[in-house]
Amino acid sequence: MSTTRSEQIRKVMAIVPSVSTLEGGGFEVYRPFPTADLEWVDPFLLLDEMAPNTIAPGEAVGAPAHPHRGFETVTYILQGEVEHRDSAGNHGIIGPGDVQWMTAGDGIIHSEMPSERLQTQGGESHGLQLWVNLPAELRRTIPKYQGLTADDIGAIEGDGWTVRVIAGTLFGTTGPATTHTAIGVARVTLEPGKALQLPVEAGHTALIYGFDGEGLVGESHERLEAHQLAILERSAGDILLEVPANSDAALDCFVLTGEPIGEPMARYGPFVMNTDDEIREAIADFNAGRMGSIPAVGNT
Repeated sequence: MSTTRSEQIRKVMAIVPSVSTLEGGGFEVYRPFPTADLEWVDPFLLLDEMAPNTIAPGEAVGAPAHPHRGFETVTYILQGEVEHRDSAGNHGIIGPGDVQWMTAGDGIIHSEMPSERLQTQGGESHGLQLWVNLPAELRRTIPKYQGLTADDIGAIEGDGWTVRVIAGTLFGTTGPATTHTAIGVARVTLEPGKALQLPVEAGHTALIYGFDGEGLVGESHERLEAHQLAILERSAGDILLEVPANSDAALDCFVLTGEPIGEPMARYGPFVMNTDDEIREAIADFNAGRMGSIPAVGNT
């Protein structure tokens, strides 16, 4: 993201629909990428919207222990609670408006499960997960965990709009997440009859993912509906968002910007590296237990 507005407005290159698939223990996600039609959008590797769901007591499912190496995972909760545990001994529970930002780096085992309260009492569940790529020199950096609360993130408010900056800088506010590369992550809510212009560094990727309501994006006012991704051109210019006055609801969306890494990439499930040999090494390290294990509850 950028702090300086431009007179130019970026064009929309594509509006990409999500596909519905199952993840983890069997929960539904809406996924605009990676799919058969769109592998990734440099520097972002995956975007999943964990589908809104009303969970009955005893029926909550999540993502049990699994490995990662070579990138970062970002989980943002809209409704419900998610509990994180990993092989580095990190532990955290996040609720609405909170974020878990995990740098897998050299390799880590983690689990993301509904909280004990949600598992026993049931409730609403909805969230987003983003995978952020790392350049070759940082792929095997020391793993790190950041637990960010809604209060840490805060909110910027204007005429009919609210922006919550998780990473990067917008309107003079810098998000609390520490990043390894130049990326921006923000949640934007825009009311009917309003417009908002978001500055972006020239040459940086710019994506808008809508998860509630609908709006118009870019200079040609392309319609963006819930569970759709807008990919904007990388030339100089800002993001323009608008919501028609006759819309029934506000647009609630994720805004992602980032400097492309532009390196060769090899990926296999939970591992993302630069070469196939590095992928084979990651698999061997995981199978040999060199990524550790999650400490038993009560020992963290």
